[in-house]
Amino acid sequence: DSKKFHEAAERALDHYLNPLLPRKPLLKPNARCLIAPGIDSEELLADACETLTSAKIMASDFAGMIDTPQRHVLLGIGQLIMLAELAVNRVLDNLELKAEANL
Repeated sequence: DSKKFHEAAERALDHYLNPLLPRKPLLKPNARCLIAPGIDSEELLADACETLTSAKIMASDFAGMIDTPQRHVLLGIGQLIMLAELAVNRVLDNLELKAEANL
């Protein structure tokens, strides 16, 4: 379809030649699972940290129920989740330090 090809070419050119232009999202967000716009960043990060902790525990528990090599894959996934959790915790710590410095 030439219309789809033309749109794809325009997106590619905009990506490389006009990187500061606002981009149209590739996927339409699912309206069933939206986060309320009034929630502050710190609360969202705390929730993300708790979610990552739960995911890490589920992966670890499930890894204990299966045999190698799938166990190694799940333990690797758990490690990636833990790294994301550490990053979120660091952001929360930085926000807290910034808030204390502004007092």
